[in-house]
Amino acid sequence: MVVIKRKKNSRQRGSHTHGWGSMKKHRGAGNRGGRGMAGTGKKGDVKKPSIWKNKKYFGKYGFKKKGGDRKINAINLNYFEQKADKLLADKLITKEGERYIIDASKLKFNKILGCAKLTKKLKITAESFSKDAAEKIKAAGGEIIELKKSEKIVKTKPEEKIKEE
Repeated sequence: MVVIKRKKNSRQRGSHTHGWGSMKKHRGAGNRGGRGMAGTGKKGDVKKPSIWKNKKYFGKYGFKKKGGDRKINAINLNYFEQKADKLLADKLITKEGERYIIDASKLKFNKILGCAKLTKKLKITAESFSKDAAEKIKAAGGEIIELKKSEKIVKTKPEEKIKEE
């Protein structure tokens, strides 16, 4: 048999706290100064002992791998295969005869990956190439120019561009 039960809300009308004991206990996070470690700033005196226990709360810790900051901006050959004519129209690349001449550093890429079936002849200058990319460019009648370490451009930010003259 189905039991018909009134809602708890209506059963507790007039009880003032609705089963939460003292009204102090059923308030939002503002009553306790935020959730978790919120409010542990300069004037958070109440939470200082818990900060002292956590040795990693202040300052930096751990280590950074030397040379770990180098970011690789890679691009697939497929991009050049599809967009070569558009890049040529925008004067980001040049063309000599049948061969497209691409300077990857001008396009803010430093590695060329080989995901494509090349039909165009490309002459690409870049910091590094994957094995597949190098093979595919050469097989299509193109040429790769890999920059040496001394020639590589070191960039701190993408906006700061070092011009080669």
